[in-house]
Amino acid sequence: MLRPPIESAQYRAIRYTQRLADTGAVASVGSKGDSYDNAMAEAFNSLYKAELVRNRGPWRGLDDLEIATVEYIDWYNNRRLHGELGHAPPAEYEALHAMTHPVTATLETS
Repeated sequence: MLRPPIESAQYRAIRYTQRLADTGAVASVGSKGDSYDNAMAEAFNSLYKAELVRNRGPWRGLDDLEIATVEYIDWYNNRRLHGELGHAPPAEYEALHAMTHPVTATLETS
């Protein structure tokens, strides 16, 4: 019996799972319908919908929304002030963190 070839996404998932096992890490996987392990992504998606999709729509087409999304991500990361980050944009906060917390260990990859 011939089997269909493994899709590249499946191959990456297998390698990812193996890499987690090699390092002793456990993947965080929620059950269907919840987002307890994905709260940050869910919070961002909520902001994205509120600040861009609903406030600036309706959209003429998918291309317009895609361009606006790229612009939104740039604004969100480089200019939007985040209260959780001391009223700084994420890029600024990350740069400051990197300067004050130098990396002392390296990760070996195979």
